Amino acid sequence: MNLEISTEVLRQIHRHGEAAYPEEGAGLLLGSDSGLACTVQAILDLPNTREDQARRTRYLLSAEDYLRGEAEADRLGLEVLGVFHSHPDHPNRPSEFDREWAWPNYSYIITSVWSGRAIESRAWRLTDDRQQFVEEPIAVRDLESNS
Repeated sequence: MNLEISTEVLRQIHRHGEAAYPEEGAGLLLGSDSGLACTVQAILDLPNTREDQARRTRYLLSAEDYLRGEAEADRLGLEVLGVFHSHPDHPNRPSEFDREWAWPNYSYIITSVWSGRAIESRAWRLTDDRQQFVEEPIAVRDLESNS
């Protein structure tokens, strides 16, 4: 599956990661799924609720965060497509921790933030057997966003 995102929404994800630095920032991807591509049209910034020191290398979104995301997606006529989060001073590849907590059928955008500056984002999707992530191509386009 391909993931489409507008330049502006990708900038919002980068700004969120930079603002959270040196901790991981996270939130939800909202958009539509045509069956051929998922189009991210908005994001929902969420607080990293992991305990203090762990926030530098881990993020936690609560069940309430996911419910809030579903409500916001419904309000906008969209659906929750996945999660975005940042890796401070670390490559934008999923960790083993990321794999253990991920859900199949969701897209995961991971942004590398080095010395407080967002460098690059990549998208990943967990295989149905939950054994590994496969990279998901991102098409950055000037799409209309709802955020």
